[in-house]
Amino acid sequence: MPFVNWLKRRLVVIAGLLTLAYLLLPNVIVTVFSFNKPKGRFNYAWQHFSAGAWQDPCGVADLCGSLSLSLQIAVWATLGATVLGTMIAFALVRYRFRARGAVNSLIFLPMAMPEVVMAASLLTLFLNMGAQLGFWTILIAHIMFCLSFVVTAVKARVMSMDPRLEEAARDLYAGPVQTFARVTLPIAAPGIAAGALLSFALSFDDFIITNFNAGSTVTFPMFVWGSAQRGTPVQINVIGTAMFLVAVLFVLASMAVGNRRNRQQA
Repeated sequence: MPFVNWLKRRLVVIAGLLTLAYLLLPNVIVTVFSFNKPKGRFNYAWQHFSAGAWQDPCGVADLCGSLSLSLQIAVWATLGATVLGTMIAFALVRYRFRARGAVNSLIFLPMAMPEVVMAASLLTLFLNMGAQLGFWTILIAHIMFCLSFVVTAVKARVMSMDPRLEEAARDLYAGPVQTFARVTLPIAAPGIAAGALLSFALSFDDFIITNFNAGSTVTFPMFVWGSAQRGTPVQINVIGTAMFLVAVLFVLASMAVGNRRNRQQA
């Protein structure tokens, strides 16, 4: 019975650790196979340990070019979606206007709509407008579907803000710009940052919408999909592992900064 009591007390922790291990298992496999030296074209079976792919991550033609293109699109899509989404979120929360309910409903459509439907609709729009498919059509499409996620994240943060803080700033003779810069924006910053990070991840990772509207342009997800048809180079695992490590370091740095601020406030 002592073991059963011990298990009951730690059941939630054990379940959480097992879930985390399940989620991280694909990343572990990608990391392990980034040190593999396959005999054939496909990196699906472990053969020999080798760090050659890490020494030359751009050894495969067009791999780093497609990666650079995906990063550029993700950065610009994040900036565009974050700026527009933040303004829309403030407008929906702070102001009353006609069709406000309809706009609120339309914001959720890109998140609820299947990607293939949105991709085909955007392709039809671009073809009817005579637009040349490529970098700009991909960027416009990414800003469009990232916008909803930014609005949702920022809107939730703005709705939880205490309006008395801004009223207190105005009572202390702060102008509209000072109130927004020193009170409103810092409070809304976590929601804006969450929306921006989510937009970057979604934009960089997107394949379906990008594939419909890319034309001859090849992003990193499209390069990975194309390579999987002919043979999977180890460098893809290297890039994936490097990005995973950067994301983990970013999260750890954010946690360290947050803990430091909490200690200072305490």
